[in-house]
Amino acid sequence: MTPREIILEYYPKGSKACEIMMRHGEEVADKSLEIASRLSHLTPDLTFIREAAMLHDIGIFMTNAPGIGCFGKHAYLCHGFLGRELLDTLGLPGHGLVAERHTGAGITRENILNQGLPLPCRDMVPQTLEETIICVADKFFSKSPEKETGEKSRETVIAELARIDATHAQRFSQWADQLIPSP
Repeated sequence: MTPREIILEYYPKGSKACEIMMRHGEEVADKSLEIASRLSHLTPDLTFIREAAMLHDIGIFMTNAPGIGCFGKHAYLCHGFLGRELLDTLGLPGHGLVAERHTGAGITRENILNQGLPLPCRDMVPQTLEETIICVADKFFSKSPEKETGEKSRETVIAELARIDATHAQRFSQWADQLIPSP
C-alpha cells in the first residue's frame, strides 16, 4: 500500500483530518527530501524518507484534537507511539519508529519519568539519519489550521521547543546545524 492508501484507510476522504494529514505529510516530505538532497554523501534512503514523512502523524486520529478534526480518546502527545503501533501491524516497523520518534525533538525516558507523560517509558529519540531528517523537517510546519503560516523560521521552531523543554530546543538546534546550512 502507498502512504496515501494507508492514510485513506484511517482518515475519511474529504474530512478535515484527512486534508490536514495529506497537506502536512506533503510539506514534511518535501522539506525532508530537500534536507536529504544536501546529504547525498551520507546516502539517505529517499524512498523511505518520502513514505515515512507522509505517515509520521498517522496516529493523530486516535487522539482528542478537535481543532484538526480528530476525536479519539488519547492525549495528542500519544500520537507518535500510537502511530508506531499501527504501522507495526501493517508490517512497516521502520516507518513506525519514525512515527514514534518525531514528537518534539524526540522524547527521552527521562522526560517521560520526570514530567509524568502518558507514554510508554522508553527513549523515543531519533536514532537514524532518516528519522532525524524527518523529525527536524516536521518542526517547520504546523497542522493547526489557525497557525498555518507556511514554513516557520528556525528561530521560531527553537523558541516553540524551548517552551516545551530546553533539551528539545538544544537537540533540534544541534540537528538543524548539522543538517541545514545557515543562509
